[in-house]
Formats: sequence, C-alpha cells, structure tokens
Amino acid sequence: MDLHPCECGGADFERRHHLEQHGDDLVAVYEGVCRGCGRDRRFEFVMAVEIPPPPPAYGGAEPSEIIDPGEFAEVADRFGRWASLGVLNSPESEHHKYRGAMVSALAAVEEVFKFIPEGQDAVPASAFTSERGRARYERGPGKFGRKLLNYELSITRKVLANIDDSIARTSGGADPAAE
Repeated sequence: MDLHPCECGGADFERRHHLEQHGDDLVAVYEGVCRGCGRDRRFEFVMAVEIPPPPPAYGGAEPSEIIDPGEFAEVADRFGRWASLGVLNSPESEHHKYRGAMVSALAAVEEVFKFIPEGQDAVPASAFTSERGRARYERGPGKFGRKLLNYELSITRKVLANIDDSIARTSGGADPAAE
C-alpha cells in the first residue's frame, strides 16, 4: 500500500482491515481516508490458499501477484540503506532500533528470488509489471541476476548478524530476535 500512494502523493492513511468473500476467494480489504487530501483509499488482496509464514516474510512460496520484483528490490534498498546508515551513525547501544528494518530488507530480497524461474539465472523482464518496477529493471537489469542477488542476500545477512552481535553485547546476551 505504501508503494502505491494516493493521487496527491501521500501514502499515509488510517487503515481499517476486514475480510470479504468474493465468490470462492477470501479477500483482505484495507480502506481509509488519505491524510493528505481526504480521498477514500481501498486495497483488495485475494488471500492465498496456503497460510503464509509469519512476518517479516511477505508471502508464501509463490511469487507475489501484487508486488513485482522491482518493487521488492526498492523496499529492500529503502530499509537496508536506512538501517545500515543508522547503525553506522549511532552508538552500539542503539543498534537494536535498526534490526526490524534490516529483517524487512532481508525478507524483501528473498521475495525477489521467487521471481527467478527454475533453471534460469535471472528474473525475466516480463516479471516487472508495475511502472516503478519496470523503471528499476530498465536502470539495471543485471541487478536481478541470481549471482548479484545472492551477494546482496549475503551482505544483508552479515549486517543483520552484526546488529544482533551489537544487541547481545549491549544487552548482556539477550536474544536479539526477541527485540
């Protein structure tokens, strides 16, 4: 929903959530009023039959039909950059504040992998279905190859491990995942 702002450009609205039955489909509905301009906003998502994993995962085993790989890459960059800069520019005792963002970045990179067809080494151009996603792909199609995505996954995991180490050192060995 944050990837698809209102016509006025604002993405913030107080989200009310409910479920609706549409034929055989169970649909999650999010609606509310844009805080920027007052327009009504509504998003509908057909629920998958499989129960998705708990957050921070974004979905089940199949690639998303709502968010394309370019949008997931943008989410990963946004969260990863914010968390990395926060860690670099804060005392170790504050690194716990950035763990959630880095976990979300990791989950978003993992989502991009779901768009790589079996036996192929890159996300195909046809997987980029949003304007934002296609633009990101056109700026750097090589960024969606398996090799570079594996590197990004590795780096993101290392940053997360460093955050977890910082948390353990400053909290007397508490479990960072509980943060």
